[in-house]
Amino acid sequence: MERRENNKNDETTSSSGSEGGGDIVEGIPLFAKELIAGGVAGGVAKTIVAPLERLKILFQTRSEFHNIGLLASFRRIAKTEGLIGFYRGNGASVARIVPYAALHYMAYEQYRRQINDNFPGMGTGPVVDLLAGSLSGGTAVLFTYPLDLVRTKLAYQVVDTPKLNIKGAIVRDQAFRGIKDCFLRTYKEAGMRGLYRGVAPSLYGIFPYSGLKFYFYEEMKSHVPDDYKKNIMVKLACGSIAGLLGQTFTYPLDVVRRQMQVQRLRSSNSQQLKGTMGTLILIVQKEGWKHLFSGLSINYMKVVPSVAIGFTVYDTMKMYLRVPPRDKAIDEVATNKRENQASPLPSSQSAS
Repeated sequence: MERRENNKNDETTSSSGSEGGGDIVEGIPLFAKELIAGGVAGGVAKTIVAPLERLKILFQTRSEFHNIGLLASFRRIAKTEGLIGFYRGNGASVARIVPYAALHYMAYEQYRRQINDNFPGMGTGPVVDLLAGSLSGGTAVLFTYPLDLVRTKLAYQVVDTPKLNIKGAIVRDQAFRGIKDCFLRTYKEAGMRGLYRGVAPSLYGIFPYSGLKFYFYEEMKSHVPDDYKKNIMVKLACGSIAGLLGQTFTYPLDVVRRQMQVQRLRSSNSQQLKGTMGTLILIVQKEGWKHLFSGLSINYMKVVPSVAIGFTVYDTMKMYLRVPPRDKAIDEVATNKRENQASPLPSSQSAS
C-alpha cells in the first residue's frame, strides 16, 4: 500500500512539475516567444557558418584574397591565424545576429498581423509575406547596424606573419583589440555617423532580400503536402532555395556596404568613397562589374545552410514554445483586443 501511495505521489509531483513548466511557457507573451525563437535561430545558424562568413568578407574587401582564390585563402588564414582566425569577428557577429534575428522574426510576425488586421482584403498570401519581410528586415537593420559594422571591421583585420620591431620584440599588425575597442574607437573618430557608415546600401539591400526570403520560403511551404510540412528536411530545402534566390538578387549592394564599412581602415592614398551609387560606380571602374559579385560562390555556401538552418530552428522553437499557427495567432490577438476593449463595460455596469 505504501509503495502504491508513493508511486501515486511521484506521479502527482511529476505531472504537476510538467504542468508548471507548461504554465511557464504558456505565460510567456506571444511577441516574447517569437523574440526567443528568432534569437536562438539566428545564433545557431550564424555560428555554424562563421568561417565562411570571414572568408566572404575578406573576398569582398581585400583584393589579395580575391586574387589567390578560396583554397589558398583558407590555407593562409589557417597558417597565420590558426583555427581562431576563422572565427575572428564572430563574437560581434553573434552579439549582433541574436538581437537582429530576434527583432527580424518577431517584427515579421507583428507586421504580418498588422497588415491582416488593417488590410484584410490583402489576404494571407505571399504578397503579405513579401511586404512584412521587407519591413521587418529594415527595422532589424536600423536597431543592430553598429554591431554589423564592428563585426566587419574585426573580420577585415588580417594578422600577418609576426614581425620584429627595432628593439627585436615581436609585433603583429592589428587595428582593434576586440569588440569594445573597435566600437569605442569608431565612435570617437566619427560619432554616431561613423557607426552607421554604409547603412544606406544595407537598407537598399535588406528590403528586397528580406522580403524575397520570406516570400520564397512561405510560397514553397504552401505547396508542400500537409503530411510533410513538419519534416525537417523539407524545411531545410525550402529555406535553402529561399536564401539562394534572395541573395542572388541583392548581392552587389552587400559588396558596396562592406567597402563603405572598411573605408577608414584603408591606406590614406586610397580613393574616397562617396555614397552608395558613387561607391558602386567606383568599384565597377576600378575592379570591373564582376567584383560586384566577388565572394558570391562563398556566400552561396554560407547563405544556403544559414537561411535553411535559421528557418528550421525558428519553426522548431515555435513548436517548442507552443506558438499557435499564424491564422490562430491573428484570431487570438483580435480576440484579446476585443476583450480588452469590452472589459471596462461590465465593471461600469456593476458599479451603477
